[in-house]
Amino acid sequence: MEQFVVSARKYRPQTFKDVVGQQAITNTLLNAIEHNHLAQALLFTGPRGVGKTTCARIMAKMINSDGTEKEDEDFAFNIFELDAASNNSVDDIRNLTDQVRIPPQVGKYKVYIIDEVHMLSQAAFNAFLKTLEEPPKHCIFILATTEKHKIIPTILSRCQIFDFKRITVKDAKNYLQYIAQEQGIDAEDDALHIIAQKADGAMRDALSIFDRVVSFSGKNLTRQAVTENLNVLDYETYFTSTDLILENKIPELLVLFNETLSKGFDGHHYIAGLASHFRDLMVCQNEQTIELLEVGDDTKVKYMEQCRKTSYDFLLKGIELANDCDLKYKSSKNQRLLVELTLMQLASITFDGEKKNSKHYIIPASYFKKKGITPVPVTLPKQEEIVSTPAVAEPAQIIAEPKKTEIPNPYSQQSTPKIDLKPDANRTSGLSLKSIKAKREHLIKQMEVVIDPNDLPSDDFTPEAFSKAWETYINSLNTKGEKIMVSMLEMSKPVLKGVEIHVSFPNESLKIELERAQFPLMEHLRTTLRNFNLSLHIHVNEEIAKQYAFSSMDKYEKLKEKNPNIELLRITFGLDV
Repeated sequence: MEQFVVSARKYRPQTFKDVVGQQAITNTLLNAIEHNHLAQALLFTGPRGVGKTTCARIMAKMINSDGTEKEDEDFAFNIFELDAASNNSVDDIRNLTDQVRIPPQVGKYKVYIIDEVHMLSQAAFNAFLKTLEEPPKHCIFILATTEKHKIIPTILSRCQIFDFKRITVKDAKNYLQYIAQEQGIDAEDDALHIIAQKADGAMRDALSIFDRVVSFSGKNLTRQAVTENLNVLDYETYFTSTDLILENKIPELLVLFNETLSKGFDGHHYIAGLASHFRDLMVCQNEQTIELLEVGDDTKVKYMEQCRKTSYDFLLKGIELANDCDLKYKSSKNQRLLVELTLMQLASITFDGEKKNSKHYIIPASYFKKKGITPVPVTLPKQEEIVSTPAVAEPAQIIAEPKKTEIPNPYSQQSTPKIDLKPDANRTSGLSLKSIKAKREHLIKQMEVVIDPNDLPSDDFTPEAFSKAWETYINSLNTKGEKIMVSMLEMSKPVLKGVEIHVSFPNESLKIELERAQFPLMEHLRTTLRNFNLSLHIHVNEEIAKQYAFSSMDKYEKLKEKNPNIELLRITFGLDV
């Protein structure tokens, strides 16, 4: 049995042309070697698994090659790799500087590759500064790190810095496809795309995942096998969920979510993936942003088909609801209920049923009787018009002028319209959403009320009646425990000028407080006095404040009136006011 070599080692690039996704850096290094513009200290920085150490090894071989060596020559005597994670002391750096002085026996350069250089201690960095700044002509240092911010600035200023980027999903997928062909594996495009996405920009991680999935599925690599082995939700789950949301099928949507949980997936994972799915659908709606969709060709066709069913407003609202659920998930005590509630809200975005806010106000007739107001009756359609209409009656006509005589009850049995029950092809089921909506609109039309301002009571009243109504309101506030508002209303005596009520306060703050609380006050006064022309005018008069500014002597005299013994106390102890 032959020893298995992982793909990350077996297919490690041997030349700069084989390096995936770092064309800018490899071209720069290649030109620097050819034109002899190579710096003596280089820093390779970037995320894990993107080719930093690989490029360092390729470069170390190329600068020692002159075309006369053997093909399998690796210049092992000229390349020194140091792991700074385990060799991070000052003594390790001193040993390194002692070796630097010795010239190479084979080739032109000695190359020192220091991996994870950010792990060096502060003293080790300081001991390395002089050697790094002025190394021998035959020595080149290549530092590699994933955390450049941990390296001291004096080291950074002595190095030529190369920032490695993450491998794109497209580049990783193409390289995986090449490896699959080399190994004779039949791999679906979507399967390789999921592996590339799972790797999150690291080629080494992508190769490791590829080996694991191949061990699971053998020579036939399918999307279903990849999703099952990697424990990721398939695209089909989100496509089905979105279709159910657009069709307002809440029960089926909750059953699908339950099946997803039964497969071992987390609700947080599901709702976050649904938000990403809405984002991808929104990206598909504009030709300029389609390139931002990182999926396989087959899946891209499905996205294009489903995006035609959705609107921009729906997707924007869906992303907002899903993202809000994502933020609240960890702090929620009932996480499953939170996700289910979000799914029900998503399925209700496009629901064209009963509207909560109607442009008409529905006011029962009993309300106006209690207020002493005579509402304008609504004329119902004639019997013949109702019978001839196949589904729902036309909107009710409203009488423009109110009548002072007795108001006929529009809801009496005599005026109730009779509906023709003859079979009709256009008639809908009584259990359908359409019929419910139609009945609701019909009731709204019957209950519309128009109030003529001239019909509101405007009876005359005496100042005594006004004062009594004012005191009654203050007493009601006192009973409720609203002491602050009581003190405000007692502070200034209202002045009545016709139907205008004028109240003055010493500052703007009190004026604002009364403005906020004026509506229940005016409702009480207008209803009690039966005059809806009353209006409240609030003024600021700073002269009132002087009435409440007492001096120390004024306070003392007031206390002395209540208790004359205070004067005896002051004289006895010789106190000052």
